[in-house]
Amino acid sequence: MTADDSFGRLDDDDYPAYTMGRAAAMLGTSPGFLRALGEARLITPLRSEGGHRRYSRYQLRIAARARELVDQGTAIEAACRIVILEDQLEEAQRLNAAYRRAAEAANPTTAA
Repeated sequence: MTADDSFGRLDDDDYPAYTMGRAAAMLGTSPGFLRALGEARLITPLRSEGGHRRYSRYQLRIAARARELVDQGTAIEAACRIVILEDQLEEAQRLNAAYRRAAEAANPTTAA
């Protein structure tokens, strides 16, 4: 089986992902929580050939971070904004570290 990119569908063989029920069980929450995260545009579930929602490990990590915030009393929409900002910060830090390593490699005279 192969992925059909033209319709945004994928096969389990090509992209391992968890069903909504399995993902919710792994997070210790309900499928409704995952739907709410989708409505708040935090995670967009992948679709299998049958049209069923599937969640990647990365999406589950994001959902787990959002769930921690919601469990602490934060509204889902606010939790989504916080998680998105955290992801943007992590990406900026990763790019900054890569830039610094490249600059140090290009200019070894600054090394002590």
